[in-house]
Amino acid sequence: MAKIKFGTDGWRAVIAEDFTFENVSRVAQATANYWLANPIAGVTKKAVVGYDRRFLSDQFARRTAEILAANGFTVTLTNCPTPTPAVSWTVKQQCGIGGVMLTASHNPAVFNGFKLKAWFGGSAPPEVCSAVETLLDAEPVKSIPFAEALNGGQIIVRDIRAPYFAALKKLADFPLIAKSRLKFAHEALFGVGAGCFEGLLGGTTCQVTTINAVHDPFFGGINPEPIAKNYGRSMAYLAKHPHDLCLVTDGDADRVGGMDGRGRPLSTHQLICLLLHHYVVNKGMKGRVVKALTTTSMVDKFCAAHGLELIETGVGFKFIASEIIKGGVLLGFEESGGIGFPGHIPERDGILAGLMLLELLATERKPLNNLLIQLEKQFGPHRYGRIDTHFPLEKRAALMEFCKSNPPAKLLKSPVVDVKSYDGVKFCAEDGTWLMLRGSGTEPILRIYAEAKSDADAQKLLKLGVNLTREV
Repeated sequence: MAKIKFGTDGWRAVIAEDFTFENVSRVAQATANYWLANPIAGVTKKAVVGYDRRFLSDQFARRTAEILAANGFTVTLTNCPTPTPAVSWTVKQQCGIGGVMLTASHNPAVFNGFKLKAWFGGSAPPEVCSAVETLLDAEPVKSIPFAEALNGGQIIVRDIRAPYFAALKKLADFPLIAKSRLKFAHEALFGVGAGCFEGLLGGTTCQVTTINAVHDPFFGGINPEPIAKNYGRSMAYLAKHPHDLCLVTDGDADRVGGMDGRGRPLSTHQLICLLLHHYVVNKGMKGRVVKALTTTSMVDKFCAAHGLELIETGVGFKFIASEIIKGGVLLGFEESGGIGFPGHIPERDGILAGLMLLELLATERKPLNNLLIQLEKQFGPHRYGRIDTHFPLEKRAALMEFCKSNPPAKLLKSPVVDVKSYDGVKFCAEDGTWLMLRGSGTEPILRIYAEAKSDADAQKLLKLGVNLTREV
């Protein structure tokens, strides 16, 4: 039997190699066993199952629903590929025990995955995933024929997107967006986000253009990850057909990237700072700000200027979600494009991010690039870089210990004033410049991150990071 191990956000594996109907059935039964053994007061025996556009995702989802139904759960199964945050929102909205999203998010097309959602409308915590792992093969798989479950009401097939869209509209100033006449482009990267903004903005004065919207399980030969190297087609289109903004969503639409209206890539850090400015300056909101420690130091400067409490977490949205659950969080975000919003679910939501960026533009009535220039005038330029390099797992601990014990005196010309070592090692300089080394949790890959005042300086810091790896 294949060994199944949950990673940072569910279990992922290569389709037909380890990601098979047999193994999905094993995980679904273990999930059912966990939910049955761990009831929660006030929570119903309802579950939600959704799926993305990958090869056989709909069939894997149907199989999962058959198993959960056979174990006594009433299952809402989506009738079409659906954003992950819509599944999480529906779990919370119906006070359900949890949900499953069949997706491998931004991974290559050969992968699929099983994302486990908890009753509170966010990713299941690591301890829950570990418990599900221990229950694999504890009991034989129970299943009910799909038609029988459908006729008996144990499985309900429906489109959950409309009520989810209605909830998003209540979180934004939708009347303002509706009359703004903004031209909005959406690079869907062939993922489930395709069509969502037409659904949200239909009947308004906004013009929506979705790029790479077709259902292609091979994602047009790219990985559905919101990073600039995957934007080639949309960059060329926007250069000829300018818009006010282009949002990019990943394969399951929980993470975001972006471009300006002419196809110039925006970093997730820029989008984060734009949204933070909007929430504080335009919307007049306060609260704790939560960021993963690989996120731009412009956030630190912004929070200091506005008297906001800033909490820095390890890498992984689960850490941000745990703070959101505590309450009082204004925004939570991570470098990879995950953004969590107040009054919503403790989950990344790429669709809501797009709606809030439209609200920003409708409020400011200024070009996006002017807003970015304004932020840089206030807080200085911030340029980010990252490289992933091969590094032996067996040497990882020694490298981290060396870096922690031998920090550089300066980063470029600014003195190092802090060394953070609770998730990798991060060197922080007095002027906000930083360099960080952090290993992948499961692969012999070392990620090196840097931020400085110019692209050239960020590249110099990345080279310093590479040189540090040669010290052990």
